[in-house]
Amino acid sequence: MDIFRARLASKTVMRTLQLVVAATLIGQLAFLTGCVSYVGSLAADTLSSAILNQDDPEIIQAGLPAYLLIVDGFIVENPDNAGMLSAGAQLFALYGSRFSTSDVHAGDITRKARRYGQRAVCLVHEPACQWQGMEYDQFVLELEGIDEDQVEYLYAYAVSWLSNLEATSSDWIAVAELPWVQAAMERVVALDEAHDNGGIHVYLGILYSLRPPALGGQPALAQKHFERSIALTEGSDLSAKVEYARRYARMIFDKDLHDRLLVEVLESPVDVPGRTLFNVLAQRDAEELLESSEEYF
Repeated sequence: MDIFRARLASKTVMRTLQLVVAATLIGQLAFLTGCVSYVGSLAADTLSSAILNQDDPEIIQAGLPAYLLIVDGFIVENPDNAGMLSAGAQLFALYGSRFSTSDVHAGDITRKARRYGQRAVCLVHEPACQWQGMEYDQFVLELEGIDEDQVEYLYAYAVSWLSNLEATSSDWIAVAELPWVQAAMERVVALDEAHDNGGIHVYLGILYSLRPPALGGQPALAQKHFERSIALTEGSDLSAKVEYARRYARMIFDKDLHDRLLVEVLESPVDVPGRTLFNVLAQRDAEELLESSEEYF
């Protein structure tokens, strides 16, 4: 089950690094009263921009663990900081899904991401503390209690959960939890479909295309979500087209659509503010998929 392609909203990177940098500066420059907030924000803005606009994923792979350690430390010191937990959940999900060096490591990292996501949503919405192990129908009803102000935490909860299911996909009990994740993401869309610049639609497109139509898959809904994500970003998020080709086009055996989408990705500029890193990763995936097109179809 290959379902997860980590995506991270630029505002999540920005917020997390602001917390990390500002807190570090507070410890080092406390005597500069009034300057810490400004300097911390400026440094975080610069650093987060450098990460999101980096065109060499290997640099991020090498450097990101340092920030994971710092985030871990801050969470230990501030266990009830929902914002830090939510951001940490997404950062650990990103690293575990895209940069882990082994399946075991990915499982460990994404398990922590899931714990952080659960704790974050529990802190901002107390009924969520009882969600784990809840029957599906009751869970769907409970999601109605989430409002617009809590979307960010529900999103982190769902993404971190999905990343862990991907990392433990050989466990069929874990696979059986996918409908719960899908329901949580549907609630995010209902409240704010443009969250993460429409990235939530890509996740739903993937989930709806996991099974072929004969086995209960819903390709029409998958196509709808992929198309909506592309529309919301005006095509600047290349990963949406890659997943559209990988999931939908391959599922319905539409080689023309598959190859057209991937060629568009390879011919598109990757240098889009806030998207460069993930666009580079998308182009790498597109090259691999296009190379295997003749064999697959």
